[in-house]
Amino acid sequence: MKAVQLCPCPSSFTAELTESRKPAASHQDNMASCSGCGPGYRSPLDAMKGSREEIVYLPCIHCNTDSLKPDYLATVDVDPKSPTFCQVIHRLPMPNLGDELHHSGWNACSSCFGDASRKRNRLILPALLSSRVYVVDVGTEPRAPQIHKIVDPVDLFWKCGLANPHTTHCLGNGQIMISCIGDPTGNGKGGFVLLDGKTFEVVGNWEHSGEAVNFGYDFWYQPRHNVMISTEWGAPKALAGGFNPAHVKEGLYGSCLHVWDWTTHRKLQTLDLGEDGAIPLEVRFLHDPDATEGYVGCALPGTVYRFYRTPKGDWAAERVISVPNKKVEGWALPEMPGLITDILISLDDRFLYFSNWLHGDIRQYDITDRRSPRLVGQVFLGGSLVSDGPVRVLEDPEKQSQPPPRIIKGRRVSGGPQMLQLSLDGRRLYVTTSLFSGWDKQFYPDMAKDGSVMMQIDVSVSGGLSLNENFLVDFGKEPDGPALAHEVRYPGGDCTSDIWL
Repeated sequence: MKAVQLCPCPSSFTAELTESRKPAASHQDNMASCSGCGPGYRSPLDAMKGSREEIVYLPCIHCNTDSLKPDYLATVDVDPKSPTFCQVIHRLPMPNLGDELHHSGWNACSSCFGDASRKRNRLILPALLSSRVYVVDVGTEPRAPQIHKIVDPVDLFWKCGLANPHTTHCLGNGQIMISCIGDPTGNGKGGFVLLDGKTFEVVGNWEHSGEAVNFGYDFWYQPRHNVMISTEWGAPKALAGGFNPAHVKEGLYGSCLHVWDWTTHRKLQTLDLGEDGAIPLEVRFLHDPDATEGYVGCALPGTVYRFYRTPKGDWAAERVISVPNKKVEGWALPEMPGLITDILISLDDRFLYFSNWLHGDIRQYDITDRRSPRLVGQVFLGGSLVSDGPVRVLEDPEKQSQPPPRIIKGRRVSGGPQMLQLSLDGRRLYVTTSLFSGWDKQFYPDMAKDGSVMMQIDVSVSGGLSLNENFLVDFGKEPDGPALAHEVRYPGGDCTSDIWL
């Protein structure tokens, strides 16, 4: 990848920490300080001083619900001073049924900060089941986005031999890269599609011909160290209809991290995490672009692994967090895993957050000691272990009592905490409850019937989580019927979409 010239930035990440915790600057102040620069922020700690989020975008899914309507992109007002606070203020329906909108990304982010010609004005919205890619114009009218272009599935099929697009990242060279989890027949295949950043036409594969891996899911790159790491979910034909534990034993789900050379696009290593690292999903490098380590959440056993470059120059991984299974009755299996489905790291690389979708809790860890994360915050938000539900815990190694159901503004939270997004200043954590419509319907049928919710968690600067009882967006009351809201994205960028060069 050809590097772009960055605007001057501090050479030491840690030297900025004190400065970054000053009160947030206004949007006008940020624009003035970045005069002549491109989208995003010159450093992660500079981003922490960015403007408070006022609106957010969420893909909302009608697949596997009672509504035969297309998925849509919702714009939600999250400005507490606004008269439409906690309301969906715009809905952009897709022109097709059965898309399963999932994760989104940008045409340009902080990796393009040094290019004044670039603008963060298009949201790239892949459809996991239909394999379409929607390019949404969020620049003309941010509060009322419109479809700019549709990339047809056939372009992914024939030009790249890939299907089921998942994670999107913009690149510093102007292109857009999307990971895929399957081939056109529903088998697992982990490859990467490149889009032209101006025309949004499919350019081709990022990986070399014949070098896709068995499974795909998420990825994160760190150009200063010429590395990218990708993760694995499973074969689309296995996961689309719900989760079957037998498919894990049949080899239809992954357990590996893949290490790639960022410049040559060649795979350097595969780190097999084994049973203790089955289904590694979201991968996060530390935000400091000089860092050579990060974390990945592994869904099935409920573990978090730290990956890192060794003194020899290769890469390794070690388990640093384990959420023990609970022995239960009244559930599909005799033991219930936490099912870690999303993780993120604060922009100052101080805290790691993850969600246990089945157990129903969000956890916050202090990762100042990278090898020994320390639990400093936990909050329960629904889940499968609520005290008035059908599941009874027989044995819990953590000796926690079953939590009461969570009710916010008279609405019972069905489902468990899933997608996470942290405010730039690290003070607010947004949470939605939908994972994947087929799995939602299987594990939380009430949520598939009643719709999902969006919640907000207040975060203490020293560690600690508490629910904001005055914040709730209820997607069970949507005009076309209950919807399943998924990933939260801020117009100005956030800690899960921006990468610094």
